[in-house]
Amino acid sequence: MSARLLIAHLDDVGMCHGANRAMLELAGKGIVTCGSVMVPCPWFPEIAQAYRFRRDLDLGVHLTLTSEWQGYRWRPLIGSVRSSGLVDDDGYMWRNCVLLRRHLDRRAAEEELRAQIETALSAGIDVTHLDTHMGAAAIPELVDIYLSLGRDYRLPVLLPRRIASYLDRLKLGAVHPEQYREHLAALEAEGAQFVDHFRMTLGVPSSEADTAYRRLIAELPQGVTFLSLHANAPGDIETIVPDRAHWRTDEYRILADPEFAAFVRAQEVELVGMRALRAQLRARAD
Repeated sequence: MSARLLIAHLDDVGMCHGANRAMLELAGKGIVTCGSVMVPCPWFPEIAQAYRFRRDLDLGVHLTLTSEWQGYRWRPLIGSVRSSGLVDDDGYMWRNCVLLRRHLDRRAAEEELRAQIETALSAGIDVTHLDTHMGAAAIPELVDIYLSLGRDYRLPVLLPRRIASYLDRLKLGAVHPEQYREHLAALEAEGAQFVDHFRMTLGVPSSEADTAYRRLIAELPQGVTFLSLHANAPGDIETIVPDRAHWRTDEYRILADPEFAAFVRAQEVELVGMRALRAQLRARAD
């Protein structure tokens, strides 16, 4: 593939009001084509209600098994029973994937992930794909379940061909690309592999953000790149994560800037959404 295709994707929709605002304001304008919802989070009902009036939104489920912030957290849909292996001493999801892996119960994890998909569907969202918060559903102990959920619901699943570009950006603990070889081969054989490369939010000072994001776009490789964005409208993220809120609000400002969208078009980058990839997947299966 010689073309450069970009899936500009907003993660963490439903995490807070500002994330929902970003999705509603940016989707279909500029470069943002799609996003995914965190069903266990407090602001999921708001985005589910908004979706009734914005059926154009291309939304997947951001499968969630971790709750990382210091004073703003969420619990599993299936309950906070300690024996599930899904919660810490306070009854919230584990703060990171290393702790999740240490206490994991595969059966409970699958039940929770399936509950999140079913809840999104029951809320009326026409789910277009699956990806995962902090990479939690893609840890080696769960990746087979993650891909099986994609097969069950006939949805594209984020697991890039260039798996190192994904693993190198996440904090999963001890992992090796070889642990994913058979899974990637299976996706290829099924015609269910759509993403080549993974990139994500740039944690840079505000003074460097505009230049850094333009450089990211200019240097996109050939093939399909999934750009995991975390744009947040100002107003609440500053109290959730004070020291890093500017990463998300800077991103929101840049993505809303028509000049940035014009720059992307000038780079001859083709924008792709996940709904189109779902259609391709289902057409091949029918």
